[in-house]
Amino acid sequence: MNGQIYDVLVIGGGINGAGIARDAAGRGLSVLLCEKDDLAQHTSSASTKLIHGGLRYLEYYEFGLVRKALQEREVLLKAAPHIIGPLRFVMPHDASQRPQWMIRAGLFLYDHLAKRELLPGAETLNLERHPAGLPLKPGFKRGFAYSDGWVQDARLVVLNAQDASERGAAVLTRTECVFAQRERELWRCTLREEGGATRTVLARSVVNAAGPWVDTLLKNVIGRSSSKSVRLVKGSHIIVRRLFDHSNAYIFQNPDKRIIFAIPYENDFTLIGTTDVEYRGDPAQVRIDDDEVRYLCEMSNRYFAKQIGPEDVVSTFSGVRPLLDDESANAASVTRDYTLELDTVDGAPLLSVFGGKITTYRKLAEQAVDQLAKSLGVHSPTWTAGVPLPGGDLAQPTFEAFLADARQRYPWLPLPLLTRYARSYGSRIGIVIGEAMDLAGLGGEVLPGLYETEVRYLMDVEWARKAEDILWRRSKLKLHLPAGAEAVLDRWMAARSASAPVGSSADLFEPRSA
Repeated sequence: MNGQIYDVLVIGGGINGAGIARDAAGRGLSVLLCEKDDLAQHTSSASTKLIHGGLRYLEYYEFGLVRKALQEREVLLKAAPHIIGPLRFVMPHDASQRPQWMIRAGLFLYDHLAKRELLPGAETLNLERHPAGLPLKPGFKRGFAYSDGWVQDARLVVLNAQDASERGAAVLTRTECVFAQRERELWRCTLREEGGATRTVLARSVVNAAGPWVDTLLKNVIGRSSSKSVRLVKGSHIIVRRLFDHSNAYIFQNPDKRIIFAIPYENDFTLIGTTDVEYRGDPAQVRIDDDEVRYLCEMSNRYFAKQIGPEDVVSTFSGVRPLLDDESANAASVTRDYTLELDTVDGAPLLSVFGGKITTYRKLAEQAVDQLAKSLGVHSPTWTAGVPLPGGDLAQPTFEAFLADARQRYPWLPLPLLTRYARSYGSRIGIVIGEAMDLAGLGGEVLPGLYETEVRYLMDVEWARKAEDILWRRSKLKLHLPAGAEAVLDRWMAARSASAPVGSSADLFEPRSA
């Protein structure tokens, strides 16, 4: 380690850990982020893919959380317009559920809890005339529409880690912290790589952003206790062939007082979710069960004319939400807010993150680094609210204008491929494709629509090590490819690593200057 002492060791490569690493690195702190698996491999790639205030949380009087999330919605729409965009939600009115006056009141509050610049307000719909009414059963005559946002959740994590790296942070994936001990004003930590090799690192502070493993890390690795804890709640989703042709999403009220979303997904599909189920197993092994599949199909079938069953499910995903345990009676009502616990009792600071949601990650990170900076005697100002994420500086007022400009600059790229590049990499398309002037310049087509140049970029710049990292987290190409595609890509990546190594953990352990 050449005597390097990091200011901050962040344990956990989900959205909170990546956000904290980015914020800290941007304030001039030396940062090391370690993640035992791939970035966003667990909770942060298993969300409903929404940047939203959380309309339903108003029923639980979570006004502060909703206001904070709505404020952050505006910030994130500006910071990453390539991977985050506006989405209009349609709520068909079910007379047996919440009355119309209550919904109108809730939507009015939702529109006015925070300043709204980018999104249109709510409105009442005649579903017999509106395009969103066509896929629904004939009984739904009236409805409501309001605005929120969608996000490529795993890419949001990667871009935060990428920005942290470009600001000097060392980012180590597939590297687990297996031991951490205070030695007065320093932490001595043991990191174990996927192959079994271990290294010792020193840090002035430690951030426990392990998500579902935050309690386990405290108890088994750090050897500390806390008055706070997380409540593990499983959220599952199903993906089916497209159920409607328009660009709106749906929010459905259900007899059990829960809501589910039906969202346009990857052009050809509809994403339906989520469930809320108490979970007590290994978060790394979470899977959807048959009851959840049936539940989501049944809730979809209450509203859509086109009926679906388990046999229509193309793909599924599940994640464990590490919610702050507030002793709520049921999983659906557990708060989505967060708390930060700073422990400086025995010397070097330890900050643990309990709870949170993807929409408020940037604010959480800002508050976390504020607390750490004070303990470390650093007085750098906050900065992330007005700075775009990598690729987010589009130089055009809208994504559509940016895409039109990209078509002029790269007329040889097929539109579907160009659109995917624009949505994934934004202003950094040119970095991804290099000096290519035609499709041949992108190298061989490893899989349909996936060329060598992009795979090399994802390996070299975005920490992709396995096919699953690329096909499910850096993209959603897996949904569009035939069986066996993952094995083909794994073989290509293994051969490329053997002939031209991307770099070892030892290389990444040398922090760049901030």
